[in-house]
Amino acid sequence: MKKCKIVFTDLDGTLLRHDYTISGEDLAVLKELGKKKIVRVLATGRSLYSLSRIFEDDFPHFDYIIFSCGVGIMNWNTKEILCSHFLSKYEIKRVRKVLELHNIDYMIHKPVPDNHKFHYQKFGAENHDFDRRFSYYKDCGSRIPEEGIALEKASQVIAVIPEDVEIYEIVRKLLPDLKVIRTTSPIDHKSLWIEIFPKNVSKGHAAEWLCAHLDISREETFGIGNDYNDIDLLDWTAHSYVVENAPDELRNRFKTTASNQCSGFSKVIRESFL
Repeated sequence: MKKCKIVFTDLDGTLLRHDYTISGEDLAVLKELGKKKIVRVLATGRSLYSLSRIFEDDFPHFDYIIFSCGVGIMNWNTKEILCSHFLSKYEIKRVRKVLELHNIDYMIHKPVPDNHKFHYQKFGAENHDFDRRFSYYKDCGSRIPEEGIALEKASQVIAVIPEDVEIYEIVRKLLPDLKVIRTTSPIDHKSLWIEIFPKNVSKGHAAEWLCAHLDISREETFGIGNDYNDIDLLDWTAHSYVVENAPDELRNRFKTTASNQCSGFSKVIRESFL
């Protein structure tokens, strides 16, 4: 790789280790990228609120944050939200109909900048991953408003089910005009999250928008991730890698570096262009 102007990296399972820390090697490379004027972008499924709970103080090693899988983009230095997206009232109604038809537990997140807050619907079946996620954010959640009250806007809908690819495919096919993304739960690392967004939302779309905003060509981009919600990003970046702990499907599709536990991020960055 001769020239790189921008680096996109996922957080959980890629840059973040299992103990929710970032290795000294990875932090050193992030600082070095900044010194070389290479734009550093964190592309995460987390909301800005969720990020603030991991990093207690300001985290200065990024220039931009793509948050909630591309629902929004923030200039990390100025804290300005550059763009955001939302589901319409009509789209929310259709999503709810599909999920409730299959008794799938879900959370409807409010628009940016309050997209850490949500309404939820839970059916009777046991769902430990849903319950744990709710317990982390219980102060931010409330039950779906009473029947007949329509929700006007939402940043996304997150459905939580035991690992079941078949249900994901059913939901995806029933909502062809929306972006339906499969994500491995960052909580129990085995349950399946079905994340539903407006059609033009993904980490890949956000990366394309940001590069156009910064006048950076696709040929000058680098991306690294570890899960299914990174696929659109890695399909778009010119030079794309996954860490060794990624699912087989992704490791067979993209080049591989060391795991998140072994500083795979800094290893591949140094080998590629530093």
